[in-house]
This record gives sequence, structure tokens and C-alpha cells, in this order.
Amino acid sequence: MDDPRAAMLLKRYGTLQTQRQNWESHWQEIADYIVPRKADITKKRTSGDKRTELIYDGTAIHAAELMSASLHGMLTNAATPWFSLRYENDELNGDDEAKEWLEGATDVMYQHLARSNFQEQIHELYSDLVTFGTAVIFIENDNDDGFRFSTRHIAECYVSENEQGRVDTVFRKYKTTARAAVRQFGEQEVTQRIAKLNEQDPYAEIELLHIVAPRDVRNPRKRNSANKPFASIHLDPDDKMIIGESGFDSFPYCVPRFLKASFEMGYGRSPAMTALADTRMINKMSEVVIRAAQLQIHPPLMVPDDGFMAPVRTTPGGLNFYRSGTRDRIEPLNIGANNPLGELQLEQRRQAIRAAFYVDQLILGQGPQMTATEVIQRTEEKMRLLGPVLGRLQAELLQPLIGRCFEILSAQKAFAPAPAALRDGNIDIEYVSPLAKAQRSGDIQGILQMIEFLMPLMNLDQSVGDYLDTDGLAKHIIKVTGTPATVVRGDGEVLGLRQQRAQAMQAEAQLQAAQQMAEAAGNAAPAMRAVDEVSPEAQQAISAVA
Repeated sequence: MDDPRAAMLLKRYGTLQTQRQNWESHWQEIADYIVPRKADITKKRTSGDKRTELIYDGTAIHAAELMSASLHGMLTNAATPWFSLRYENDELNGDDEAKEWLEGATDVMYQHLARSNFQEQIHELYSDLVTFGTAVIFIENDNDDGFRFSTRHIAECYVSENEQGRVDTVFRKYKTTARAAVRQFGEQEVTQRIAKLNEQDPYAEIELLHIVAPRDVRNPRKRNSANKPFASIHLDPDDKMIIGESGFDSFPYCVPRFLKASFEMGYGRSPAMTALADTRMINKMSEVVIRAAQLQIHPPLMVPDDGFMAPVRTTPGGLNFYRSGTRDRIEPLNIGANNPLGELQLEQRRQAIRAAFYVDQLILGQGPQMTATEVIQRTEEKMRLLGPVLGRLQAELLQPLIGRCFEILSAQKAFAPAPAALRDGNIDIEYVSPLAKAQRSGDIQGILQMIEFLMPLMNLDQSVGDYLDTDGLAKHIIKVTGTPATVVRGDGEVLGLRQQRAQAMQAEAQLQAAQQMAEAAGNAAPAMRAVDEVSPEAQQAISAVA
């Protein structure tokens, strides 16, 4: 008996397949020339098969690897903090108790990220992003490490957007074994075909569909898996039956797009797509140049048509015999294979490919006379050029990824209990990666320039300084620079220090006043003795004046 829900899901799957067809040939060509290890989108390759037959020049491959590694280092570097937690309410961020809890929660997240497979999987994501323009990563619960990440090959995934342009539906067609399916879903839940195959050949491969999509019909009051906001359905497309169903509290996928046109649904475009034409050309040109070099090294030979007694031997040390008395010789045929114009065109194509992958922006050219300040300024300038990329990646990758990880750890009770006053506060994410800092460096430069302009005016009139809120200025600089919370005092601690400083200044002032009074009293002692010696009438006059 056919399952009507399965039939509906398979119909939707067919629609997504049709929408993705135009992209598949594009991705396959990109993979053939730029990322051959993933060149199995429309072509069916076996494991261990050679995949570099079309490549004669590796410029595009190296440029793509450089860009993916650079994004990894500038956005999610394991060696440096790249995000911090804060409250949306700025007043709570200044509270010492809130600050302590946020620091603890942030440390817990970094610890679980370090234990998990995050770094290796996020690198695969960046590689897919700069080549295919669309990357897919799955974040699931893991009882040992907190969470586990899986970067899915774009060939497996079919995505759909919601009305806000965010991907909220993923159909993934994947291969597994009959044994693994039975162990995951149970012998009673899988189809008869899979159960029988498990008995006959447990390690035989089967294809399943995993669908994650918003659950339109549910009861929010019930917290069971069947009523969670996102449905998780495993489906056997051959038998057209659902073999497993559960749910997620939040969307478990992150699907960033490098660049995306508003009229294109679901999938994005990449630097590799921009560089594809030059990549094809440079590979064809390199093939021609290699053949030209081969002709120069091993040129065709001119052999006389008479008097020659044996086949021509072109091997090193080969002996060729000809009839004595003849003046004919075996000579190379000059075909003009040396073409310097070809090398110039090759270099032009290589430069165009590097420009498409932002190589000039990612590699700092340091001259011998450059100061450290100049190096910093050039680095910040080059990073700011990647600003458009940062905005989309924050919205489609970093924000949902950190939110998903925070939700999983909260469900596992990995964080310390939040103070009662903070439980209703909304958590916000602040990015402190090198790229994010470079984007905000212009703000700091503007502040410093403003202070530089005001200093001469303050020398003329001190009241000009009243326009500056030094506390607000310090907090803003701390926020923009992404200074770790561990090295910044909270509002309560700062207030306590200022009170201690005021009390110390008051005590010092009182001490100085007492000293002055003591000195005055010491100087007045001889006079008082003189007063005692004068007549009572004079004493009365002095007292009246005093």
C-alpha cells in the first residue's frame, strides 16, 4: 500500500531535482577543472579513480585552496577567538554577574568546538563555498563531544528557500548499507526489501532520502519529536515508504551562499564560476604549450629519401646508418614551436584567475622598506575588500551555526545555571575574527581622527571636552576592537574602583588640611604666649577682632 505522505514528498523531491538540473552541469565542469576530488556530480566515478585528466595548469586549484584556507583563518581560526556571547540589552553586559556567566558560557562553547570535528568540516565547507557557490553543513547532537558536524557534498543535497530567502528545506539523497539502515531505524520500521537484503547481503548499498523541512502542522504545547518545529523524515524512494521520522527544535543545516542573485532560487554563485572561462582557456593553452615544448625537445626529423639503410633511431646514443659517399644528413625540422606570445597570454590568464579568487587581497606583498604600521594598514585594507562576503557569511553561516551549537549545549545542560535576573535576557553574538575586526577598524580610525582634531580646541577652551563621553568612548572602542571580556572590568568593579579613588583623594585632602592647621597652630603659639603677657583689655580686643 502506497504511503500518501511519501508520495507527496517524492513529488516535491522531483520538483527540486528539476530546479537543480541547470546547476549540475555547471558544478561538474567546475569540479573537473578546479576541485577534481569532488568531480562526481553528473559523472559516476569509482573510489580511487584518477580525476585530473583535464588539468594541465594548476593555477585555479591552488587559488581556490588559498581562498578557502584564508576564509578559514580569517573567520573561524582555531588559534584565536572568533566570536563572543553578549546580551542584546547593553545594561546587562555591564553587570558583573552577567559578564561572568557569559564568559563561562563562551569558554564552554570553545571547549566543545575544539573537541568536536568542527575545524576539519568547516574547511570542507569553505572549499565548497568558493568553488560551487553553495555549501551545506549538518549540525547534530553528540553525547560525547556535544555536537558533530558533517559537510554534505552538494551533489547529495537539494535545497529550497522560504519567503525570506533563507534555506529552510534540505532533501539529501545518500547511500548507506542495509545493515546500517536496520541498526538505525529498526527491523520493524524498514521496508521488507531492506530487511530481506540485510539477511542476504548486509553490506549491500541502498539509497535513502533524508528530508528536513518546517513542520506545518504541529501542536506547540507538546514537546515530543513529532511536534517539533522542523520535521526529520527518512524515506525509501524505491519502495516509496517512510521508514523513520523525528524532529529538530531548530534547523540543523547551515547553507551559506557566496553570492546570490535575487531571481535565482536556492543556490549561489562562486569565484570559481567567474574564473571558469579563464581556467578552461589556460588548460587548453597549457596543453598546446606543452606540445610545443615537446616538439622543441623531440622535433620531427628530415630524412633523405634515398641512401638510408635502417629505421631512424631517436633514442639517446642511437646509431643511424646511411650509404657512404652521400652528403644527405638526418636533420630536425624547424616548425617554429617557440612562441613567447603564448607565455604572455598564459600569464594574463593566470592573473585573471588569481583576481577572481582574491589572491592579491589575501597575500600581503611586503616591501623591504615597509614599516609595521604600513603592514597593518595594508592588511586591514585588503581584508575590508572582502566585506561583502563577510555580511552574507555572518547571516547564513556563523549566526545559525553558533545559535544551533548554543541550543544543543543548553539542552545538554552544559552551561552553569544562569542567574535569575538574566534568564529572560536574549543572547546576541559578537564576531571578533580578524576579518570582522578589520571591517570595524575604520570606525576606530574615525574616532582617533576626531580626538586629534579636538585636542587643539581643548587647549584653547577646556569646556570643549564636555562633548566627549569618555566612558561611552571607552566602551565603544572595547566593543569595536573585540577585546576579550576577561581583560575588561565590569561596570560594578569600575564604580568600586572610582569610589575607592574618591575616598583616597578625600582622605588625602583631609590630611593636607590637618597638616596645614597644625602648621598654623605651631606658628600661632608664640603669639598666644605674647597675648597672655598683655593686659586683659588687649586680650579682649584681640578676641573681638578674631
